Amino acid sequence: EVPKTASPSVALVSGARTIAPVLLALLPFGVAFGATATESGLSALEALGMSVFIAAGAAQLAALPLLSAGASVAVVVLTVLIINLRMMLYSASLAPHFRSLPVGWKGLLSYHLTDQAYAATITRFDAGETREPEKRWYYLGVGLSVWTTWQAATMTGVFLGAWASEDWSLDFVLPLIFIALAVPAIKDRTTGAAALAAGVAAIVFAVLPLNLGLIAAALVGIAGGLAAETLSERSER
Repeated sequence: EVPKTASPSVALVSGARTIAPVLLALLPFGVAFGATATESGLSALEALGMSVFIAAGAAQLAALPLLSAGASVAVVVLTVLIINLRMMLYSASLAPHFRSLPVGWKGLLSYHLTDQAYAATITRFDAGETREPEKRWYYLGVGLSVWTTWQAATMTGVFLGAWASEDWSLDFVLPLIFIALAVPAIKDRTTGAAALAAGVAAIVFAVLPLNLGLIAAALVGIAGGLAAETLSERSER
């Protein structure tokens, strides 16, 4: 049975409802970013500006210690690009569903591309549960919900960081967040090898200035994962 085409408003609300349960998990990360940004010396406007113009939680959290350490613009940009490379894969996967849209729409939807937005839409789109005219509105409902939640959580964290005592020290927040993000992603030998290689490399390269060890560890982790996948494929032949 071919699904009926929903009106733009219905599709928009449907997308917002679908992503609603995920937003609860997003809140602590946004609050942690805002609080850590203030602790790192950023003003409220600068912290909010990062959330508005970058709108990528993991990249923002990774950029904070670099900015705090006085890293060059090139180092910060390279770090953010490496972390966000996965967005290229998401874009390639979603492109067939938005191919016929005008450039303006494509730009708007690409701005709202996040891990959460992609996960909440691609399975539904590929299964044919959403028809072409309403896809943009459904995706926009998801994206706007994620964006609004992230901005609100960031500002909450900024005020929390400004209110917190200097004795509180929020430096421990970033490591805990990245551990929480990384552990669920370790699902097989390949991801396990990548995590192990990156972890060891992060310790070895921790002495590098301006947190360049982060970039080095990311590259070593990618190499470790590729090597493990290659060995696994060979053993299966």
